[in-house]
Amino acid sequence: MQFFNKTNIDFISKRYTYFVISALLILFSIGAYIYRGGPNYGIDFTGGMLMQISFEKNVSLQEVRSALDEGGLKSFELQTADRMIMIRAKREVGSQQEFEKTVTNAFATKFADNKITVDRVEYVGPSVGEYLSKQALYAFVFSFLGIIIYVAFRFKSALWGITGVIGIIHNTIICFGMVIITGKEVDIIVIAGLLTVAGYSINDTIVLFDRMRENMRLSIKDDFGTIVNKSINAVLLRTVVTSITVFIVSCSLFFLGGEVIHTFAYIMVVGTSIATFSTIFLCAPLVYEWETRKRNRAKAARQQQTFSKVK
Repeated sequence: MQFFNKTNIDFISKRYTYFVISALLILFSIGAYIYRGGPNYGIDFTGGMLMQISFEKNVSLQEVRSALDEGGLKSFELQTADRMIMIRAKREVGSQQEFEKTVTNAFATKFADNKITVDRVEYVGPSVGEYLSKQALYAFVFSFLGIIIYVAFRFKSALWGITGVIGIIHNTIICFGMVIITGKEVDIIVIAGLLTVAGYSINDTIVLFDRMRENMRLSIKDDFGTIVNKSINAVLLRTVVTSITVFIVSCSLFFLGGEVIHTFAYIMVVGTSIATFSTIFLCAPLVYEWETRKRNRAKAARQQQTFSKVK
């Protein structure tokens, strides 16, 4: 912590290297999408079969999951209440009869001394249809606009808000690409993970922007590059400590949290790293690049006016 408290790193001088790294990560995500032929949508998006089974004796959810895995059912979700188990599987499992036979055979092998009763078997539609997908897209767009408007009001420039949104989009694309390349199912949990990463990243970015704005008032004589570097170094300790804390918790959930929360934890592990990178190495340099070019254009215009008056 003493090391990060006394840093004087020149982040801005290497900004083009950071831009190239970001571009490569995005290209990798796009390549993963093409290579995998698109996302592996889960039950929430594709629909599937639902089967409700009652056991004579209590069983653990882990035992049920193990039995279904051994029985050949690869993509499913479980809900439990006392001795009742509800299974949802993607519609690719086959017909209703084939699905019922696969499940009952798996349980008969694993729980030979535990009588089961099939309460119902039916087809269920996707809980996230085309309508809800469009609504989610609208929600993203309006939230981005809201961030731009809010940050523009706070920092008196739409540039800061646009840069923050670019950082969110950058992080979301890369996290989504990492989900696709591993073949994980895209379901409601993935959407929740991506939104959590988006919220975390914009919070980190706003903290840095606020310090930059403060230093712009306190260090009027310094050039903008010095102000940006000073601001990043000032919040570096806070950023590193926060990111490491979230990363450790996410890793704990990833390795110890079990099957249900595994994908969410995976997104948080990747997203925490990417969000920290985008805040320091993408958003701040983008603001610097834009502001520097705007100031250079204004300076050139003033010089041109002065030259015209002299003539």
